[in-house]
Amino acid sequence: MTAKELIRKNLNVPNVLTMIRLLLVPVYVVLFVSGQKYAALVTFLAASLTDLLDGRIARKYNLITDFGKLVDPFADKVMVLTALLSMAIGSSAIPPVVPWVAVIILLMKELVMIIGGLVMLKHGIVVYSRLIGKTAHCVFIAGLVATYFHDWFVARCVGWMLTPDLLLLWLGVCITLCALVFYVSDAIRKAK
Repeated sequence: MTAKELIRKNLNVPNVLTMIRLLLVPVYVVLFVSGQKYAALVTFLAASLTDLLDGRIARKYNLITDFGKLVDPFADKVMVLTALLSMAIGSSAIPPVVPWVAVIILLMKELVMIIGGLVMLKHGIVVYSRLIGKTAHCVFIAGLVATYFHDWFVARCVGWMLTPDLLLLWLGVCITLCALVFYVSDAIRKAK
């Protein structure tokens, strides 16, 4: 297959939306680092919207491609991990909010998924995404959006052990760990 044929085969709306999401990640980082908190939030929301739309469009119009199956989850992970890291590090105008342990847990989970996925692929075994993994992703996005209003939550939630934004992030961590258990058990069952 020539490069032109490969591009023609994969150039569809869902894949373009996925590529836009990937391109929005460095835009988000620049805005975040420069302290443009709400511009970074709008960029993150736009990237999240492309995530919502690309899969729906691909399924509805039968535009699912191998390229999309590979790049879409990668773009999702890059988007969420970048936002989590940003909110853990902070910037000159945005204080750090996300606990580092949450970032480390998510990074470790993704590392296990990548290594496990490569090993399974080598043996011809495919473990598909599950609802619990998609739920964790959505909870993380909600938690990350909520972290932009952390100061507002702190001012109104005096005496609470966790503000709603951090509660969502920790819930995302718990669901992610549950998802990892399901993915590993699926992989082991399929390997037998």
